[in-house]
Amino acid sequence: MARVTVEDCVLKIPNRFELVMLAAQRARNISAGAGLTVDRDNDKNPVIALREIAEETIELDDLEETLVKGLQRHVEMDELEEDDLDILSIQQSQNGDEGAEDGPPPMEKLSSMYEDAEMSVAPEDEDSSEEE
Repeated sequence: MARVTVEDCVLKIPNRFELVMLAAQRARNISAGAGLTVDRDNDKNPVIALREIAEETIELDDLEETLVKGLQRHVEMDELEEDDLDILSIQQSQNGDEGAEDGPPPMEKLSSMYEDAEMSVAPEDEDSSEEE
């Protein structure tokens, strides 16, 4: 039965690799609880997926989109337009001015704090650490 189903599906999706990928994705969706569009007839999920593809009871574009999203490791973000960047920089500068004291001090402040800490060490402490 599955062999005839595959032959029917190749008419709908000529690329066998793509057919296998889409049928496998649909079988996973069925296993995850997606509704069936054909009768089960005591068939397993991969056979049901092939029958659905052959009978065109599912939307292949949606299935392909689900497959691609499932395989993606890195999702590319759309680049911001120049106007969006201007608005974003204005918002960041406004937020930076309001909460400047809440955030970490700038690098210059950190450097001066570090230098002040080195100067506050008593000379006696340095001599005792050299002797040990």
